[in-house]
Amino acid sequence: MTKLSAEAYAIVEGRHADPFHYLGLHTEGGRTVVRAFLPEASKVDAIDEHGKAAALVRIHDAGLFAGALPNGAKRYQLRARFGDTVVDLDDPYRFPPVLSDFDLYLLGEGTHQRIYDKLGAHPMTLDGVDGVAFVVFAPNARRVSVVGDFNFWNARRHPMRVRGMGYWELFVPHATPGDRYKFDIVGPRGEHLPLKSDPMAFATEMRPNTASIVFDETRLPHPRPAPADVNALSAPVSIYEVHLGSWRRKGNNEWLTYRDLAEQLPRYARDLGFTHVEFLPISEHPFDGSWGYQPTGMYAPTSRFGPPEDFSALVDACHREGLGVMLDWVPGHFPDDPHGLGHFDGTSLYEHANPLQGRHLDWGTLIYNYGRTEVVNFLVSNALFWLERYGIDGLRVDAVASMLYLDYSRPAGGWIPNKHGGRENLEAIDFLRRFNTEVFARFPQATTAAEESTAWPQVSRPVEYGGLGFGYKWNMGWMHDTLNYISKDPIHRRFHHGDILFGLHYAFSENFILPLSHDEVVHGKRSLLGRMPGDNWQRFANLRAYYGFMFGHPGKKLMFMGCEFGQEREWSHDRSLDWHLLDQKKYAGIQSLIRDLNGLYRKLPALHQLDCESSGFEWLVTDDAGGNVFAWIRKGKDARARCLVVVNFSPNVYYNYRVRAPFAGTWREVLNSDSAHYGGTNVGNVGQVRTLEGPAPELNLTVPPLAAIFLVPES
Repeated sequence: MTKLSAEAYAIVEGRHADPFHYLGLHTEGGRTVVRAFLPEASKVDAIDEHGKAAALVRIHDAGLFAGALPNGAKRYQLRARFGDTVVDLDDPYRFPPVLSDFDLYLLGEGTHQRIYDKLGAHPMTLDGVDGVAFVVFAPNARRVSVVGDFNFWNARRHPMRVRGMGYWELFVPHATPGDRYKFDIVGPRGEHLPLKSDPMAFATEMRPNTASIVFDETRLPHPRPAPADVNALSAPVSIYEVHLGSWRRKGNNEWLTYRDLAEQLPRYARDLGFTHVEFLPISEHPFDGSWGYQPTGMYAPTSRFGPPEDFSALVDACHREGLGVMLDWVPGHFPDDPHGLGHFDGTSLYEHANPLQGRHLDWGTLIYNYGRTEVVNFLVSNALFWLERYGIDGLRVDAVASMLYLDYSRPAGGWIPNKHGGRENLEAIDFLRRFNTEVFARFPQATTAAEESTAWPQVSRPVEYGGLGFGYKWNMGWMHDTLNYISKDPIHRRFHHGDILFGLHYAFSENFILPLSHDEVVHGKRSLLGRMPGDNWQRFANLRAYYGFMFGHPGKKLMFMGCEFGQEREWSHDRSLDWHLLDQKKYAGIQSLIRDLNGLYRKLPALHQLDCESSGFEWLVTDDAGGNVFAWIRKGKDARARCLVVVNFSPNVYYNYRVRAPFAGTWREVLNSDSAHYGGTNVGNVGQVRTLEGPAPELNLTVPPLAAIFLVPES
């Protein structure tokens, strides 16, 4: 054997950072030399483009071969013998780079809006050969290899080359869609890291397995578009929030697949009158109990329910039924599973190194470093990916408050102030503004919504006016205050009258969504029905009145699955909703009420057109704390587009209850939550009531117990 160079030993030992410098085709001393590393091969020939074979000499027993080709040879294949098998191979080290110089420039400055077109695993034809191009960001690694089904998971077979500021790439000939793969990384101190899943993987194995899967996302069938203006501030927006794994299950408690869900869920949501469905996070995640809020595969729909194309079919089915689709999106934190983003290249690449900045105490998860260009580019591109590739219509951003404040849920001295000495996370603020700016610039019909529980100003106001740029903000204060009120016995509600009134002091400071979300029916909080006081009749009447109050209140609507029929038990991600309850009239009555409330909300411009403007609302009764009665007018843009809403949160019937009306004439009672159709007592106004004669129009109403009534003027 000839004396080998240090480079040769680096190849053999699997630690060479630029294998193209040694392997492949090279001109040396006037000769065209080929070097190939094929462990387990007993014999290797190089075949030039004219079919001439040149034997390569084994120069190291580990499988390193070298030899000369005829001068001027540009292309070649390898013919290798493994035992009794002879195979023709294309050498990955003869192919040109995957990333262009322009790609590297954009990646370097963090303005590559479509990194999903370049990073990750992409089936392609290069130099006439089919294969897969792998690209991964690991700037502090000493060596990165791609391992998978195509190389027997041998890290020495396919070491990658580094380009630009740390982008490792390699085209692997004849790798195919469906191949499993990971990255084998040697860290900056020479340490061998756990095998890492691809941060840009478009498909993954089913947990507990964690390999990424080659998937050609450019061939995804694109869902048909949602109805125009489905997200507009002046449109009715009523969102059905769904956890795909527990909405409905098969008889053996197995999950429905994406295809199963496509056949059932959109039709159900549309029948109940919802305008949108919102999925709890579907990005790949290792732990069922996180409900998707601890993702490890930001670009991959979870494999629990089927392959990516089946998720696309679910989105298409929703659009076919006229529903917008929103995704719960989690850019605020990620788990520290060893195969994931944490300590990805042997350093804190995606997260902050200092745990006072980089770890959530409540959730035990890691926090993205929003000050790093590549991290922001990774997240913003991910948002755009879901909107482009899967036709998603909106993203609800989880845990925004935890992103905005450096001291979020931290003790005194347990956080690091910003450069001005304050508690605001300036980098996260910049990230959120960029995220919203790019989403609305690229997808003006889409929307975003913030789960933000503090008094941070202008969350849903344009970036150019100093806002964060979200389309909507969840009204967590409304949810907390009103649920606190409705859970009290009616005799005590007079002392909590302000819980209902307070929300209207700030109701138009943001574009609000009123959320009755999954967080309100877990962890010992009880179901919504379970919070209602009183006997069985009062519990159901309370819930119906509360739903009527919600749909009459300014703001878009969101309801978690099961709430629409009065689920008794707390929600559990491990089982189906209790659909059998609908066999009983009292639960079916609640479902019918939600159907009719949604229908009324969509039909009457007064209930949705000016949802986010103060000109669309006027209090009529605010001072009847003793009677637990509230009344107000909702207004549309047209002068006659008016709806009078009266809500009685007491179990008493009020006869001859005087309420001022905007104008004289006949007012029709278009919905009464005390109707027997919903399980009520049928107390009401027999369909209509005329204003009394006098200097100002007034209605003399019969107000049913624990109920909401809606009245509109005759046209």
